[in-house]
Amino acid sequence: MSMKTFLMKKMLKSKLKGVPEDQVDKMIAMIEKNPDFFQNIAKEVEQEVKKGKSQEAATMEVMRKHQGEVQKMMQG
Repeated sequence: MSMKTFLMKKMLKSKLKGVPEDQVDKMIAMIEKNPDFFQNIAKEVEQEVKKGKSQEAATMEVMRKHQGEVQKMMQG
């Protein structure tokens, strides 16, 4: 496991308390396979936060917008 993956896993675990480790591992695998997609999501969330939305509201809005794409990744 690379240092980057290790740090990402630690960060996700701290943000996703109560989420089973296998689910966190699936998320990390999706991010590693599609880094540009998730980087764009992070940028979109950041833009929404700058507009005055909370981090949680911004994340929910952006993830709903990309829900279909994420579902396809989870199946693949």
